[in-house]
Amino acid sequence: MKNIALSSTHEALGAKMVPYAGFNMPVQYEGVNIEHETVRKAVGVFDVSHMGEFLIEGPHALELIQKTCSNDASKLSIGKAQYSYLPNENGGIVDDLIIYRLKEETYLLVVNAGNIEKDWNWISAKNDVGATMRDLSEDYSLLAIQGPKAIEAMQSLSSHNLSEIKFYNFVVGDFAGIDNVIISATGYTGSGGFEIYCKNNEVKQIWDKVFEAGASYGIKPIGLAARDTLRLEMGYCLYGNDIDETTSPFEAGLGWVTKFTKKFTNSEALEAEKAHGLENKLIAFKIDDRGIPRQGYDIVDSQGKKIGHVTSGTMSPSLGIGIGLGYVPKVFADVDTKIHIQIRKKAVPATIVKLPFYKV
Repeated sequence: MKNIALSSTHEALGAKMVPYAGFNMPVQYEGVNIEHETVRKAVGVFDVSHMGEFLIEGPHALELIQKTCSNDASKLSIGKAQYSYLPNENGGIVDDLIIYRLKEETYLLVVNAGNIEKDWNWISAKNDVGATMRDLSEDYSLLAIQGPKAIEAMQSLSSHNLSEIKFYNFVVGDFAGIDNVIISATGYTGSGGFEIYCKNNEVKQIWDKVFEAGASYGIKPIGLAARDTLRLEMGYCLYGNDIDETTSPFEAGLGWVTKFTKKFTNSEALEAEKAHGLENKLIAFKIDDRGIPRQGYDIVDSQGKKIGHVTSGTMSPSLGIGIGLGYVPKVFADVDTKIHIQIRKKAVPATIVKLPFYKV
C-alpha cells in the first residue's frame, strides 16, 4: 500500500483512510453529505495525489499521443487541456485521461491511479517513434480545490488572475509561494475550481496556505466518497465502473472525444462500429420510489426481465433521491422511459433522465 505525501496530515485531521487503487487515501472526514454540500455551495479541497502523471516530450511527442489517444491533440495550443481516452485493440478502453500541452513539444498525460502501470506499459509499447517518456507519478502531488467560491478564496495565493483561466485551460506559475505550479481550471465535481499540480516536497506548504486563504470562505478537506457523489450527479464516467476494457466508447457516450480526423489504435473498427449503430447505451436514471441503486444491481423491465445493469449508483446528497448510471439495449434508452432497478427482492421503479442530474 502506497502513501501519498500528505497521508499523516489527513490522519491528523481525523480522515477515515482506506485502500484505494493501491494507495492509502482519505475517503471522508466529517461525512459524505456535509463534504458534498461544502463543494456545491462553498469550497473544498481533495487530495488526489494518487493520480498518475506522464511527461511525453520531443519532436515525436504529438505523434505518439495521436496514435494512442482518441481525441485530436493537434488542436491543443500551449495552456490548454483535453479530455481523451486510450482505445484498446478490442473495441474497449484502456483508460480515460487528460492531456495538457505544456510547451511546443511537451505534453503531460494525467491517468487514473489504478491504471498507472498498465497505461505506461501500453503507451510505451506503442512508442516506436522515439518520443521521450517520463513517469512523474511518484514525484508529484495533485490537489483539487473545487466549488463556486474557489476563485475568490484562492486569488490571494497567485499573481495570475484566476478568473481569467477558462475551463480546460491552465497556467504554469506561482501559487501559495511556490513557482512553476500548474493551475488548471479542471475538476471532477461540476462546481468549478482548480486542480493544482506540484512536487511532493511542495504540497504541504500549498495545503497549509490554501486552508489559511480559504478559512473565511468555509473551506474544508473533502474525501473520495464525496468526490464520487459529486461526479455522479454530473454523470461523469468513472473508470472501472462505467467504462473499462470491455466497454464501447460509443455506448459510453464518448463519441465526442473520438476523432477520426487521424489514425489511432483500433480507429478503423471504431469507425465501423459508429457507422453500424449502437446495440447498448449508457443511461442515467433516477429512482421514483425509495431505494438506493448500487453498482451491479440488475435493471429490469416491467415484467421483471433483466435488460441491463447498474454501473454507478448512490443517494444524491443534492437531490435527496437515488440516482445511477447503467447500460441497457438502445431500444430501452430514451429519456422518460420507465425501467425498474432490482434492489434486493424488490423491483423499484425508475425513470431515464437527461444528464446532468444536478444543474449548477
